[in-house]
Amino acid sequence: MRRLSPGSLPWLTLHELRGSLRAASRGRVGLILGALVLLGYAGFGVFFGILLADVHWRAGPLAWLTVLIASGLLFTFMTTQALLASQRTLYEAGDLDLLFSAPLDPRTVVSAKLLGIAGGVVLTFSLFLLPVLLPVALLGHPELLGAVALVVALALAAACLGLGVTVLLARVIGPRAGRTVGQILAALAGAGFFLTTQILNQRDGARESGVEFLMRAVRERGIGSGPIGSLPGRAAFGEPLAILLLLGGAMSLFTLAVWAMQHGFLAGYRAGGMRPTRNKAARGGIRRHFHTHLFGAIFAKELHLLLRDPALIFQVLLRIIYLAPILLLAFRDHRGLPMAPTLAFTSVVIAGQLVASLAWLAASAEDAPDLLKVAPVDREELDLAKLLAAMALAAPLGLLLPIAIALETVPGALVTILFTAGAGGAVGYLEVAHAQPAPRSTFQRRQKGGGIARNLFEFLIAVLLGLAAGVIVYFL
Repeated sequence: MRRLSPGSLPWLTLHELRGSLRAASRGRVGLILGALVLLGYAGFGVFFGILLADVHWRAGPLAWLTVLIASGLLFTFMTTQALLASQRTLYEAGDLDLLFSAPLDPRTVVSAKLLGIAGGVVLTFSLFLLPVLLPVALLGHPELLGAVALVVALALAAACLGLGVTVLLARVIGPRAGRTVGQILAALAGAGFFLTTQILNQRDGARESGVEFLMRAVRERGIGSGPIGSLPGRAAFGEPLAILLLLGGAMSLFTLAVWAMQHGFLAGYRAGGMRPTRNKAARGGIRRHFHTHLFGAIFAKELHLLLRDPALIFQVLLRIIYLAPILLLAFRDHRGLPMAPTLAFTSVVIAGQLVASLAWLAASAEDAPDLLKVAPVDREELDLAKLLAAMALAAPLGLLLPIAIALETVPGALVTILFTAGAGGAVGYLEVAHAQPAPRSTFQRRQKGGGIARNLFEFLIAVLLGLAAGVIVYFL
């Protein structure tokens, strides 16, 4: 960066990428483990490259269709990452005040932010694709290098979409509601393909998987072989014209997004930092905000803070989305459940992990830990209130699978509820009892602060209690 002009677009973009890498770092041990995993992954790529070196293929409609569906799947994941990165940029980053007050063109700032988001997306998915793709391409199939251009084009489009949706939501419904809706959209985008294929798996008389059904339906309509539908596949297999069209279209979209969001981004940021919610007239007195007992005050405060946390909405929605196929199978045709023990195990494990996340937010992410530490109150009562608030918020999700189990065995449902509450209480107590102060912005990286050993121990507790619940339900 020393050779670049300070404040220029390349300089700011590299600064954004360095910040993203620094935020994603897991320490020296995590870096070493990641490097070893990446090295082993690249070894598989070299093996496949040698294996396929003398194999000749010619891309056709089926290959183009496969690339089209894979590109759609990648784009949903990229959009999720871009939405989350855009929200961090707009609501959590601490450098925008300095950038917008500096003698810089706002278009340069917006361009650097967009390129930083797109670069972060490219880096993430390059770690999954390039260790296998590059050896295969370099050892006999150079046309596959076109897939790199495809990933870059998808990342640019996803970055524009993610930041555009974030800014639009902030302008239309307000920053706080926009942040919440953005988390919901991110969860739905990330799990949309999985949920769609799992719903297709539940078709009556289905003889093929949801993915096979989707590919056949798209192929019968000729979508993957048309001039537009085959463009990603042609680019991935190295056709120069397709690569130019995709990259040119993505760059044109990027330029248009920078021009369109130049003022909208600044207005959205100012709204996010200065007015987190719309002004509303107060209703009623203030007496309802006070409680006569310590437990009631702490419980109400933690429950209120957890309910208004957008990151929490993302976590809960992901769990609900991944539970949806199981629930669809459970309630299908209103028939009895053939898999009650499996549902009991799933309920205990998922509820335990959710309570652990909620308890971390309530205890480790406490906004005033020093004040509570010197307050003349019972520490155990404080911890109990925080733990019960976390369990209360997780209770609706924890009851979904027991309700499904009750269709076959009511005692089994009661046992599942008991073990689900026990797992939540056990792992939640560990989080509360060993809480270490940390900002809420580190929620996604809480394993780094809480210790890998404790997180593994909490997961082991949930798994063991889930196995016990499944065995008991099996014999009921």
